[in-house]
Amino acid sequence: MSGDLEHLFRREAGRIVATLTRIFGMHNLALAEDVVQEAFCRALEVWKFGGVPQNPSAWLTVTARNCALDALRRQRTADSFAPQLSYALESAAAEELFGPGEARDDLLRMMFSCCHPRLSETAQIALILHILCGFSVEEVASAFLQGAAAMEKRITRAKKLLADSRRLFDVSAPREFVTRLPVVQSALYLLFNEGYHGASADAAVHAELCAEAMRLTAALLEHPLGATPTSYALAALMCLNAARLPARLDAAGDLHALPDQDRARWDQRRIADGFRFLELSAHGTELSPYHIEAAIAALHARAPSAAGTDWAQIAALYDTLIAIRPSPIVALNRAIAIAESEGPERGLAEMGQIAGDERLRGYPFHSAALGELELRCGRRERASAHFRAALSLARNPTEQRFITQRIQACER
Repeated sequence: MSGDLEHLFRREAGRIVATLTRIFGMHNLALAEDVVQEAFCRALEVWKFGGVPQNPSAWLTVTARNCALDALRRQRTADSFAPQLSYALESAAAEELFGPGEARDDLLRMMFSCCHPRLSETAQIALILHILCGFSVEEVASAFLQGAAAMEKRITRAKKLLADSRRLFDVSAPREFVTRLPVVQSALYLLFNEGYHGASADAAVHAELCAEAMRLTAALLEHPLGATPTSYALAALMCLNAARLPARLDAAGDLHALPDQDRARWDQRRIADGFRFLELSAHGTELSPYHIEAAIAALHARAPSAAGTDWAQIAALYDTLIAIRPSPIVALNRAIAIAESEGPERGLAEMGQIAGDERLRGYPFHSAALGELELRCGRRERASAHFRAALSLARNPTEQRFITQRIQACER
């Protein structure tokens, strides 16, 4: 399958599954997925000879409706569905059932359904990837560095929990919407991060995960209850960071650290979108971690170079972020900002304060940051030792090549 068709199927699969789940009920989620799979198989057969239609989304929607009718007819003898549902699909009412407005809300309903409070964050994101983004179980497992069999069990258990609710989440209920909104925002944030600098074994960057997170965040902003300052801050953060994706990897697939990136390759359209969302996020009194991270990304976007970056202001923002949401990764980034602002020795002193945190023990870029600062201090043997420790923790070939280059820099 070509890349364009694969992207189309991924995008349309979640939308159509969500609509069919609204029609059939959450307890028939598996049937909805089967219907969409059948529609896509028909598309591949027909398009192979006749070419892709002018409006492939509409073609898939109509085909999915016909496949749903076939499924209803097959199960009618078992009285699995009410006769009026079959009549609705066969009548003009189907246009309303599959209309663009309904489909947009269905995507949001399914997103909120996947972010059930009784599910773990991993299970929530796994469902979003599998149901709304069209990822196979194997692809989801790869994103989380888990075996396919274990991930399939996790997804099956999560779907069973959703089936017990019988229907999609009601996005018109303000109290329930507001209660679950932070969970949805967190899931989308983690989904974006998994693509931007995740722990995948095959690549350091998965731009398609970033794109899916941004697509779903855009759907969230289209709902009046979802367009909150925090949601806008999340969208700003994604746009400003995604703008740097073209420069993070070169043509050979090698990773470039922020100071070495060609800023001419940064996506200016996404930067402009990021600043627009950041301005919208400033309304009201909310100050979320996404606001702080977006503000940091904005300072990077405004800077003409790494040397011309306001590192002192970035370090101050990390101080605020630690107060709101402390984590060892935030502390590590703060130490790096201090090193850029006040010198490598000062940065090493700050990193010494977090050296014992167990959560950093398996993170390769903690050791790599130590190596970088030691190298700047002229202590090449210490730097090389830290880089070799980082190399032993590298999670994919891209990281391995990047760290190997830093070891070679110590030896030159």
